[in-house]
Amino acid sequence: MGKRRTKLEFPGADGLKVAGLLETPDKSPKAFALFAHCFTCGKDIVAASRIARALVARGYAVLRFDFTGLGSSDGDFANSNFSTNVQDLIHAVEFLRENYKAPSILIGHSLGGAAVLAAANSVPEAVGVVTIGAPSDPQHVVKQFACDIDTIQHQGKAEVNLAGRKFTIKKQFLDDLTSHHQSEEIGKMKKALLIFHSPLDQTVSINEAEKIYRSAKHPKSFVSLDDADHLLTKAKDAEYVASTIAAWVSRYLDDKDEIVAEDSKVKKGHVHIIEKNKQFTRAVISDSHLWLADEPTEVGGNDLGPDPYEHLLAALGTCTSMTIRMYANRKKIPLKDVVVELQHSREHIKDCEDCEKSTAQLEVLEKKIQLAGDLSEEQRQRLLEIADRCPVHKTLHGKMEIRTALADYY
Repeated sequence: MGKRRTKLEFPGADGLKVAGLLETPDKSPKAFALFAHCFTCGKDIVAASRIARALVARGYAVLRFDFTGLGSSDGDFANSNFSTNVQDLIHAVEFLRENYKAPSILIGHSLGGAAVLAAANSVPEAVGVVTIGAPSDPQHVVKQFACDIDTIQHQGKAEVNLAGRKFTIKKQFLDDLTSHHQSEEIGKMKKALLIFHSPLDQTVSINEAEKIYRSAKHPKSFVSLDDADHLLTKAKDAEYVASTIAAWVSRYLDDKDEIVAEDSKVKKGHVHIIEKNKQFTRAVISDSHLWLADEPTEVGGNDLGPDPYEHLLAALGTCTSMTIRMYANRKKIPLKDVVVELQHSREHIKDCEDCEKSTAQLEVLEKKIQLAGDLSEEQRQRLLEIADRCPVHKTLHGKMEIRTALADYY
């Protein structure tokens, strides 16, 4: 399976720029995963890159990023701490949610594992959490610079050597670690949990994995990494982790992903509608997207997606908004924002023949457009005119014929 790599940036803790890399398969992803790297590492550490590539090869999209103050992200590591790591994770989730799709899987390596455990309850869309060689409590990381703690406490900071590199650790970092009580958060986490740990891990004892497992509620699983080292430097270990994650999480993902795979014949410009149940819930599939349609519960539906008329309004509204934005950009009109509100109603036709004998009604789609920016009245009126020139508006107003025919069931 091919893949695409997209370098991106998004605001992280304190508004600082966070650098990320999104890897996606050529086809629509089964789900999105968010990967948090180990302490003082980065998104390009060999374990992170290998696990991401292996997951993409199995149909998953993976976003990995550098925590604030590390790699290509902005900020000073000395001013970061565990709380900023968690904030960066939540900002990464928001970025995926707004621009792609919220992650279904949160994966954390070492201290990154502690961070995803801390952030998990803030990500309602996530169905599974995966930790790899993670401590049960972020305070565990203090052991890596235990000899410098007195200096940090008395002088406010110290330069420590971590994995052959020098980092400045400030007292605020230590204070922040002591403010987190991870076992309580793990116990409240209502998500499936998969724990990877090596019994030979010299950096984080396997006893930490036991503590995480005991704190968590079911469903929870533990997988031993046998002779793997803490950083998973062997390619076979990273491949094993990725393949196990893919098999494990499939149990918790919605079966709509299987529908995408089974209905991969959808051509561009075509849409397939598939029953999800024998009531109103339907899967709507295009060449690279899937979403749900439904009816409200008061009429017998499950309200799992927009109803048919809301889809119609969405088609007209999105097309209108896109057309306005495209025109404003092209003409360099200072349009800061555009909001389109739509409503469907029916009005009785007053002037018609044989009104007494019929219940003639006029279908009305009403658009209200809000334009923000330093716009002249002439520009506002021009954009209002352009709003009615969107392709969907023209289609609805044009001469239309709907043809219905039987097709072979496949």
